[in-house]
Amino acid sequence: MSQRRRRSLALLTSGVLALPLLTGCGAGDDEGGQAAAEQDIATTTRDKVVDGGVLRWAVDALPDTLNTFQADADATTNRIAGAVLPQLFVLDAKGRPVVNPDYLEKAEVLEREPKQVVQYKLNQKAVWSDGREIGAADFVAQWRALNGKDSAYWTARNAGYDRIEKIEKGKTDLEVRVTFNKPYADWRSLFTPLYPKQVTGTPEAFNEGARGALKITAGPFGLGTIDKKAGTAALTRNARWWGRQAKLDALVLTAVPRAERPAALAAGKLDLAEIDRAGADRIALARRDAAAKKGPGAGGAPAHGPGAALTPAQATLSWATAFGADEEKAAAETESRQKHLASVKQYAAEQTALKAFTVRKSLEPAYTQLAMNGASGPLADERVRRAVARALDRQALAKVVLGPLGLPAKPVGSHLALAGQRAYADNSDALGGLDPRAAQALFADAGWRKGGKITEPAGAKAGPESAPQDDSKTPSGPGTGNDGLYIVGQDDGEGGEPRSATADRPKADTVPAQAPEPSPVLAPAPFGAQQRASLLAQAARVARAARAEDAEDAEDDGKGAPARDGEEADPDKASPAPAPAKQPVRTSGNMLAKDGKALSLRFVLPAGPGSESLRTVGERIAGMLRKVGVNTETIKVADASFFKDHIASGQYDLALYSWPATAYPATDARPIFAKPEPAADGSLLVEQNYTRVGTDHIDQLFDQAVGELDEEQSRELMRKADARIWAAAGSIPLFQRPELVAVKPGLANAGAFGLGAPRYQDIGWKKALTAKGKKK
Repeated sequence: MSQRRRRSLALLTSGVLALPLLTGCGAGDDEGGQAAAEQDIATTTRDKVVDGGVLRWAVDALPDTLNTFQADADATTNRIAGAVLPQLFVLDAKGRPVVNPDYLEKAEVLEREPKQVVQYKLNQKAVWSDGREIGAADFVAQWRALNGKDSAYWTARNAGYDRIEKIEKGKTDLEVRVTFNKPYADWRSLFTPLYPKQVTGTPEAFNEGARGALKITAGPFGLGTIDKKAGTAALTRNARWWGRQAKLDALVLTAVPRAERPAALAAGKLDLAEIDRAGADRIALARRDAAAKKGPGAGGAPAHGPGAALTPAQATLSWATAFGADEEKAAAETESRQKHLASVKQYAAEQTALKAFTVRKSLEPAYTQLAMNGASGPLADERVRRAVARALDRQALAKVVLGPLGLPAKPVGSHLALAGQRAYADNSDALGGLDPRAAQALFADAGWRKGGKITEPAGAKAGPESAPQDDSKTPSGPGTGNDGLYIVGQDDGEGGEPRSATADRPKADTVPAQAPEPSPVLAPAPFGAQQRASLLAQAARVARAARAEDAEDAEDDGKGAPARDGEEADPDKASPAPAPAKQPVRTSGNMLAKDGKALSLRFVLPAGPGSESLRTVGERIAGMLRKVGVNTETIKVADASFFKDHIASGQYDLALYSWPATAYPATDARPIFAKPEPAADGSLLVEQNYTRVGTDHIDQLFDQAVGELDEEQSRELMRKADARIWAAAGSIPLFQRPELVAVKPGLANAGAFGLGAPRYQDIGWKKALTAKGKKK
């Protein structure tokens, strides 16, 4: 697993995902178009930035390893590596890899036949922190560690390194020649980051030596102290750095959960932090209130925060209880009021501090998609997947997330690149856009029609029915963010609109009064069906007993009277046996059905904090599908189990999660869209293709692209592969994820980096304006 793959997994497990694109020598700058959103980093020339200072930058957690090529590397591992290790190629503002002149004077393909030869010409000033020149020995050691031939190395992935035949020194010590045994289009992805040979030279050093420390580095910063207790990792200015010196004395990465970041910013513990929508809203409210020259709310009443929901009636009741005659209740209420008052004061103080911060905005190098599990159930039929896709208004979904943030709300048109990257092209026409009529035609072609007869037990659903519901790992109830199950469309009326409590129930003369039908919403499906059958049986027994009693007491009118002694009963005069209760015919109404089953899809969403916008999008999608007759059963699960127990294991029909844009799609995107292969035990080997949808043709296009050294031809093959991925309709890209970063005043060259990589040595604090420079 590569650095880019690990980054994508880290994003995926948080409900959210990202990787570093083909570059094109001679290709026009307009190829791929403009980025959907520019970087927002307060770009400032170095002469206007102070020399010195410390920046406290929030991260999700301290890394378990500093080796980016190990399976448990995370986003913080990559951030540290970006600041302290050689990056031969870095991403520009459009997400395109460019030569990093701090390490390379040039890198080019010298030969294509009979074998591909790439030559790197190193910056003659580039040295490791121990004074040794960066050279061929470091390249060789890293190749041998990552080529997959020595199983003693605990590597996550060997893509690209396994195509190298040999590495040797060129005409000078500054030249490194790499010969490939197979052509490799994504050769720029290799040797970034580059580790010193002391780390990669032996399995022991590779596996353990770089997990908690990096004794030798070669970046604008070096690795200082990692304090697990304090949750900080200090990066300090590298005295041996040959390039432009880092403006900051130190960059302190500080582990703070996202929900706690507004408070940490207000308390002065952070200067720079990526935040969620709720955090951004708090800063916006603080700045609005400050601009209005008043605190939160009018007349001291809080307009937002912990006191905003308190009504006058509630306040009066609280006061009455606190000063009432019941001393026990009064004491408890007084304590509660004191805690509430303290929280209101703390919130107000935090808002006062937050008003100084700015939220910088861009779009992340990742997109949110609707994934459809094509392994089994209705979505195993490509026509059903395509119909679901044609029912989606992707523009509306992008607008609901990005519109309120003031970010461009344009749907993503590619699975393999984002706008601005050279491989980008909008290939969504291969599937088609919003068209409810086309969706209905596809459903009908697959056998799903409205008004179909329902023969399955009440509450049963189409799709995989053996999937366990992992309730033990999913918290439920108030305060957990998990409301359990809600079956969208099961209790809907015309056009998917909610029914009233009494609408469309069977008429009284069609159902025996003794057998009321249990609610399909309140009764779990299997139990509800059993309960209904039991009630009907009991009602029949009661009816037979009542008729027998009436017959005994009836007058002897020759109709149904018991036979007298010595007389034979006349069967023609006997009471006829009661007819069995006639059951109403159940139909799917405005919803789709096939073979006696309604079309219902399990929609799995994360329930944790920070996933509110994802759940909002899920609700919108459910509404869109309801309009074309598709029920969705929304299942909210704990973040910890969302990926492992549902996405990776295939226990879902629909799901929302994010995938990365990648600078090297032929290499990095292939595992995401590769056709699953059957394993010896009958299971599927899916790699990272969690939709289980793939084709041989898509695989062939990836294989051709990764071996095509004509860069424009390679990109064109990737565009063709993307069109095929759209047509297969396993995943539907929706929108690029928003990037919101809270920044302390005066911070330069940092914020929302968008598709680009940070230039760590340029980050710093702006110089104060002199009296001459101040505006009058």
